[in-house]
Amino acid sequence: MKGILGRKIGMTQVFAADGSVVPVTVIEATPNVVLQKKDEANDGYNAVQLGFADKREKLANKPEIGHAKKAGTTPKRFIREIRGADLNVEVGQEIKVDIFEEGQFVDVTGVSKGKGTAGAIKRWGFQRGKMTHGSKYHRGNGSLATIRDANRVPKGKKMHGRMGNETITIQNLEVVKVDVERNVLLIKGSVPGPKNAYLKIRAAVKK
Repeated sequence: MKGILGRKIGMTQVFAADGSVVPVTVIEATPNVVLQKKDEANDGYNAVQLGFADKREKLANKPEIGHAKKAGTTPKRFIREIRGADLNVEVGQEIKVDIFEEGQFVDVTGVSKGKGTAGAIKRWGFQRGKMTHGSKYHRGNGSLATIRDANRVPKGKKMHGRMGNETITIQNLEVVKVDVERNVLLIKGSVPGPKNAYLKIRAAVKK
C-alpha cells in the first residue's frame, strides 16, 4: 500500500491526448517524513506514520518535539498513518510523489467544507411540501416516528443540523500527472475540503 500526505492548492484543467478537457485538482505533496513504523508484533497492525508541513517549535509541545527528533526532523502540522504500507522504509526517510505513476488510481481522504446549520431539504435532499395557503408543511421534516414506535424519535433520524465538516474518502480517482520537480500531483476530479486543506492520498483499495 502506497500513500502520501499533501495540501490542496486548487483546481484547474488540462488537455488529454484526444483534445478533451480534463478537470484536475492540484495537490502539493512536499516530501513527507517517516516518523514511526508500526508492526503486528508491537502494535497489532502494520502501518507507517508520515508527517507533512513543518511546524515551528514554539507552537509544538514537548511530546511532539521529542517524537519528531527521533526521526531527525522538525515537528509536523499534519500527521497520519498509512495502514498496510510497505515497511521497507526507515524512520526519518523522505517519501516523495514519485511513488505514484500517471494513470494510477488513488483514494483521497480529507475533511469536507463546513456548511453550518442546515435544514433537512438542503442537508438530505428532502422534498418540500405544498407552499399553498393553509399548508402546515413547507420545508419541515415531516413525521419523525413510525406508528408502531411513535413514543420516541429513532436514532440516526435524518433531521436538520450541522452540515459538512466530516471526514470523507473519495475512491478511485485517477492520477493525471506526477510532477516530481515541483512535488505536485494532478488528480482527476474534485477532492474533499477547501483550498489549503490537508489530504491523505493512498493507492486505491478497490482497483
